[in-house]
Amino acid sequence: MDNRSESLLEIGKIIGTHGLRGDLKIRLHSGEPDILLATEQIFLHLPSGERLTAKPVRKTVHKGQVLLRLQDFESINLVEHMIGGQVLLPEDQLPELGDDEFYWTQLKGLQVVDQERGLIGTLQDMFTTAAHDTYVVKGEYGEVLIPAVTQFILEIDLQQQVVNVDLPEGLIPQEQ
Repeated sequence: MDNRSESLLEIGKIIGTHGLRGDLKIRLHSGEPDILLATEQIFLHLPSGERLTAKPVRKTVHKGQVLLRLQDFESINLVEHMIGGQVLLPEDQLPELGDDEFYWTQLKGLQVVDQERGLIGTLQDMFTTAAHDTYVVKGEYGEVLIPAVTQFILEIDLQQQVVNVDLPEGLIPQEQ
C-alpha cells in the first residue's frame, strides 16, 4: 500500500466535509474514535487512486463522527476531492483485539454462508449503529443487512475466508 514496511489497515471512510476550513467528516468502521484522535499522522487512499500521508492539525468528534483538519489542506476547496477516500493507520498503532474481534479490513470480501440457505453473498460494507455493527452483504439475494451480534454470527474463519451465520426468517429480502 505504501513504500513503508508497516502494514496499513483501513479504519474509516471520508464521507463529507464540514465547514469551510477543510474539516473532513470520517465515519469509522467500528470502535472508539480515540484511536484517530490520538494519531499524529494518517494515511489516505483517495478515490482518484492517489495515496497521501497527512498530519492532522485539528481532531474532534461531532455528532458521532470524527472531524479532521489536515495540515496544508485547510480549505474546503482543497479537500472536496477526498470525499469517498479511505482512512488508514499503521497496524502497530491500533489497539490489540480480543479473540472474537476483527478489523474491518480483515472481514471485507469474506463469503457469508448461512447454515440453512448456503452462500448469501460477499461482505461488502459495514456500518455502526447505537446498538451494534451491521454487515452489508451483497449476493444472489440482493443486499442483506446482518446485525453483527453473536445471535446471528456463528463463526468468522479468516483461514477459510468465510463468515458462518444463522439468519432468522425475514432477514433476507423476499427469498427467491
